[in-house]
Amino acid sequence: MPPASSSTSTSATSTSEINTYKGQERALRADRLGTAGLLLSVLAASAPLMVVAGVMPTVYGVMGIVGQPLLYVILGVVLLLFSVGYAEMSRHVHNAGAFYAYIARGLGATSGAGAALVALVAYSAMQVGIYGILGFEVSGLLATHLDLTVAWWVPALAAAAVVAVLGWLKIDLNAKVLGVLLVVECALVVVFDVAAVADPGPEGLSLSAFDPGTLTGAGLGTALCFCIAAFVGFEQSPVYAEETSRPQVVVSRVMFLAVGYAALFLALSAWALTVATGPGAVTREAAEQGPGLLFSLTGSRLGATFTDVLHVLFVTGMFAALLSFHNVVARYAFAMGREGLLPAGFGRTNRTSGAPATGSVLQSVVSVAVIVAFAATDSLPAGDPTTPVLRLFTWMGNIGALGVILLMAAASFAVIAFFVRRGAAGPQAWRLVSSGLAGLALLAIAVYTVKDFDVLIGAGPGSSLSWILPGIIGAALVGGLVYGAVLKSVRPEVHARIGLGNEAFRLEQAAGTEPGPPGAQV
Repeated sequence: MPPASSSTSTSATSTSEINTYKGQERALRADRLGTAGLLLSVLAASAPLMVVAGVMPTVYGVMGIVGQPLLYVILGVVLLLFSVGYAEMSRHVHNAGAFYAYIARGLGATSGAGAALVALVAYSAMQVGIYGILGFEVSGLLATHLDLTVAWWVPALAAAAVVAVLGWLKIDLNAKVLGVLLVVECALVVVFDVAAVADPGPEGLSLSAFDPGTLTGAGLGTALCFCIAAFVGFEQSPVYAEETSRPQVVVSRVMFLAVGYAALFLALSAWALTVATGPGAVTREAAEQGPGLLFSLTGSRLGATFTDVLHVLFVTGMFAALLSFHNVVARYAFAMGREGLLPAGFGRTNRTSGAPATGSVLQSVVSVAVIVAFAATDSLPAGDPTTPVLRLFTWMGNIGALGVILLMAAASFAVIAFFVRRGAAGPQAWRLVSSGLAGLALLAIAVYTVKDFDVLIGAGPGSSLSWILPGIIGAALVGGLVYGAVLKSVRPEVHARIGLGNEAFRLEQAAGTEPGPPGAQV
């Protein structure tokens, strides 16, 4: 029999090995991101140039809403109200599954399971949809400048491969990539804004786009849906809470900075478009030119070279958004795997980089599968070359936007329930009121989204797509709730961990129930 000291040493070593093994595999690397890195990561998801070139002309031309700049101001206020409670919640709950973790802690674990599946589907859809418009734009650039005819799905698959590699690497590398692309992209849009103000259209520097009277017409509800999707990204900051330095301070700070910046940037850029064309002509020009509106305006004011660079930045901006959404989906999958909502393998990180490896691979596989599926049907029935834009981008983007709107509404009410249950309703009263107002506003926008979904996706009246596509989010919600109820009955220990993140892991260690690494001698 070995000496007692040897036994004690072996026991201590084994415990250390277990902790190191689980520390590496079930926790994201801390202190990787500061305020600047996190802010750039979340802002990249909004793809500002894609919004200015794609979303804004659609709202002007298709929906006829001249007051689009005012809509961004109004929605900025709604999302700031939402952020008040959401940011406070981030001080109490640090979990890579942000939305579903908050909902689980406020509305119960079963509701959290439903939110988890909705988040996974919604963010995946938003990310995959961008591959369509990126592939279409790159294909056009190759044809214009290199006289090369390349199918849209070739650059889309190439982008998916690059995103997969970067998603496997460290988040701080990704933050640097996102940061450089975002700063240059935003700078060029600001240059256009200044040029439009310096050389206004025939109506001069008109502020009529900020007149509440311009917010009329049948397209208002649909415009709200489009415009709120332009903000998506700011709510992702709590997803990185486990990887930030001082998460209690950094996460909430980044959230308010992101909403404030997005509201200001979007409102001014939308106004610049009306100044350049004239408020009375912007809807007509946007309807005729679509996404080409911005590029035609820069061409006449800033020249062909600037416009060519802007086209390139249009692509890199979309790539930055792809990378940002990829990181978020990977972290949601990691959080779900860690808590037992997905197989345990998803709750493991890359030993070298600390990135959520399995979740990253999952999102890459899903992306490639969807791109291939749309590419295979691209020639049916008539080979419409705009298929990736009209179908992949529009369908997936709006499915994702609906899911995120519902998650924000549910999180608003979860914040109220969380603090009421903790007996903190009094001290947190103003935050709870803010959350309640935001939740009601977001629910109203969600109702508009479902009601006008046929307009959002360009389907004809009575099209089955108007209920099939939003039904994907409904199916995810119902499926998640049923799954959560089954877990509560069959595996109550897993159900109890939903939303707890690393806290559940520490409780398991303290109770001595946490299994060791393969082959460990305990």
